[in-house]
Amino acid sequence: METIVIFIQKMALFLPPILFAVTVHEVAHGWMAYRLGDPTAKMAGRLTLNPLKHLDFLGTLVFFLTQAIGWAKPVPIDSRYFKRPGRDMMLVALAGPASNLLTAAISVVLVRFIGPLLLMQLPVPQAIWEPLFYMGFLSVQLNIALAVFNLIPIPPLDGSKVLAGLLPYRLAMQYQRLEPFGFLLLLLLIFTGSIERFFLPVVKLLNAFFLGR
Repeated sequence: METIVIFIQKMALFLPPILFAVTVHEVAHGWMAYRLGDPTAKMAGRLTLNPLKHLDFLGTLVFFLTQAIGWAKPVPIDSRYFKRPGRDMMLVALAGPASNLLTAAISVVLVRFIGPLLLMQLPVPQAIWEPLFYMGFLSVQLNIALAVFNLIPIPPLDGSKVLAGLLPYRLAMQYQRLEPFGFLLLLLLIFTGSIERFFLPVVKLLNAFFLGR
């Protein structure tokens, strides 16, 4: 029974930061596309902070299993609206991870603000400050992990679109042929632990940078 209670408490702290992280990530993609002339995400109702509009069942399940990596439902993008499709698609792809790093930075400010309050005798009980502190701390870690994971150059992750935008046109077309197999390759690398060998060191380095540890 005690184990179940601890699990519920842990998930209650984990859920708000991860929902916010994936929502901001997808909204950033849609917002950038909209700024570059593509109204598809806006017309689909995806420029909203309602997390239910963005959740992907399998991606959310992977988040809960790994507590580090996962994905949301991709925002619809139509590159035909872009003036410079290669460059603009790369900017749209980068907007998601960039929004997560910005959220991580804001979460650091929250952690730095609340930390000293835990040591003070304030009329507001620690039962309020402590959950906010831990959610802020988790938000830093989750947003960094989400940003780094999405920059891995395997379709359909954002990193693949960034790499395609940097490659010469012919190589980019050949590289994009991997997309139908990218999801299976990604799952294979996740569940065999292959990604962690390259993924976790970068995440730990950024955590140390943001949190000063």
